[in-house]
Amino acid sequence: MDDTTRRHVFRTTQLEEADGPGLNPTQNRTMGEIIAARFSRRGFLRGSMATVAISATVSPIALMSAGEAKAQGALGSVFDFPEVMAGVDADHHVAGGYDADVLLRWGDKVFADAPEFDPAKQTEAAQERQFGYNNDFVGFIPLDDADDHGLLVVNHEYTNEHLMFPGIVTMQNGEMVVADATAERVGIEMAAHGGTVIEIRKVDSKWQPVLDGAMNRRITAKTAMELTGPAAGHDRMKTSADDTGTKVFGTINNCAGGVTPWGTYIMAEENIHGYFTGELPADHPEAANYKRLGVPGGTYQWGFFDKRFDIGQEPNEPNRFGWIVEVDVMDPNSTPKKRTALGRFKHEGASSAVAKDGRVVFYLGDDERFDYVYKFVTAGTYNPDDRAANMDLLDKGTLYVARFDEDGTVQWLPMVYGEGPLTAENGFESQADVLIETRRAADLLEATPMDRPEDIDPDANTGRAYVMLTNNTKREEANAANPRVENAFGHIIEIQEDGGDLAATAGIWEILVKCGDPSVAAVGATFSTETTENGWFGMPDNCAIDADGRLWVSTDGNSAGDTGRTDGLWAVDTEGDARGTSRLFYRVPVGGEMCGPCPTPDLTTFFVAVQHPGDGGEDWEGHGRVSYYEDLSTRWPDFHDNMPVRPAVVAITKQGGGRIG
Repeated sequence: MDDTTRRHVFRTTQLEEADGPGLNPTQNRTMGEIIAARFSRRGFLRGSMATVAISATVSPIALMSAGEAKAQGALGSVFDFPEVMAGVDADHHVAGGYDADVLLRWGDKVFADAPEFDPAKQTEAAQERQFGYNNDFVGFIPLDDADDHGLLVVNHEYTNEHLMFPGIVTMQNGEMVVADATAERVGIEMAAHGGTVIEIRKVDSKWQPVLDGAMNRRITAKTAMELTGPAAGHDRMKTSADDTGTKVFGTINNCAGGVTPWGTYIMAEENIHGYFTGELPADHPEAANYKRLGVPGGTYQWGFFDKRFDIGQEPNEPNRFGWIVEVDVMDPNSTPKKRTALGRFKHEGASSAVAKDGRVVFYLGDDERFDYVYKFVTAGTYNPDDRAANMDLLDKGTLYVARFDEDGTVQWLPMVYGEGPLTAENGFESQADVLIETRRAADLLEATPMDRPEDIDPDANTGRAYVMLTNNTKREEANAANPRVENAFGHIIEIQEDGGDLAATAGIWEILVKCGDPSVAAVGATFSTETTENGWFGMPDNCAIDADGRLWVSTDGNSAGDTGRTDGLWAVDTEGDARGTSRLFYRVPVGGEMCGPCPTPDLTTFFVAVQHPGDGGEDWEGHGRVSYYEDLSTRWPDFHDNMPVRPAVVAITKQGGGRIG
């Protein structure tokens, strides 16, 4: 393969793929080691039976004969739709009998007076009034309890400069070169980050944006925000521009998120390290803190034009990112709040549910190899009759980190200053220090290092939560129960909280499924035998539990070369004889990632987000070379020569009406 076709990883692509060695320096036992110990104790592991034993932990039907499993799985599935054929091409595909309509694309108007999108004449001012880039989390907030009218809230995680801007990628001496950033480009990138709140309405059975909606707004990397909770005002949060430690501009790298029971929009700041440049002296008080988070990552060159992203000039600025952000969508002039009580790390999402006693529980994944699973339980209780009474619930509560034990139990360890190792002897002077350095606090509590914890969705009706673990190709130690030295395909863990109470401090855990191609024995995948060749997947990322309690899983990392398929949305059975059965409902174009996913409460619409389509194609025979603005592997969704590929939100509905799935 010559230099013009060899695989090239652009800086922003590598940031999003989290393709590093992991930043956890501890010797805390990994999930693989705990799985091995757990099932060794049960006496399952006997020579060649090791792989079968771990399969048994994933699905109750894993040890049945193929015929028996097939019969039981066929009878028990809660899903009934014609499965999409897995594969790779330039377009998206949905199950037969459904429509997949593009609702909003990068550059589309958010306001009636916004300019039309012109990819050759982008400006920061225009982008501030247009739909942002790389839509990730999608949430739907009904207005007046209507099923066909509401607010769509969407995160814009990051930007792909090589797909966004013409003329910045060139070939020089056989090497792919990306031009250095300019102040103008950085301004556009900042405006394309953040989030969008936009009113939408169904008209003649199709969703449309309401461009004159009173609550429409764009949130960007420059939007004024307030720091609240225990870390607000701390000296480590103060900068030359903010001597109060309570005011910060912007939010970045918002991955998944959530919608609270009281109807606010939650944004989760993830890979913040890539936005900072510069360096600190080795003996600087924040040096170890930043090393644990990979700061500075230097992916973006914003620090060349805005000193707050240069840690040499503003050494405390990174402490003001990596938080959960709450937005009051009902007031377009409200100041978003960074809620420090929920900890600072690489937040994937923040799905929530109301516990039995009325407190609200948020499940939080730290998306890095060998990092942790958390949950936050509010001190106060949710008041369904008084929205205003709930607006500061996220400032007080207890943050917990998970320890998964070999006996199949999970313990939620409180992260409270003064308890256990979280004391002055270990460098913590207050709860603010514990939260600013959440990762280090979790290290000391000996939490369980996981294989890239991403989205975690709880179900208040069952007291269960499903943990998406995307992969961990840096695992170096194999064991009998987890024979994959490189966990390339990830797995899903099911937590059952004690007494079915999401606020419980203990529970039990089980593996729902180990992902990958079940036809390849060495992979060790454990989908049920009812799963077809189209139904298996790798790299689980986001998930949603719909109004019927069914689990939907979206993926990040499938490709022609790795799995022979693009990312997509899969329906996964979790109950009875069909447990562990998966089927493909929707798939994205080449190079794209499947994000969202968001079913409406009445289950008549499924909103999904197609992120970074066209970011790849070297291993697809339809393109076979690196993809960039002038030579794209797809021009989805417009397929016009004068339009680049555009991330977009898609609305999936059933033809003729009816419930999804």
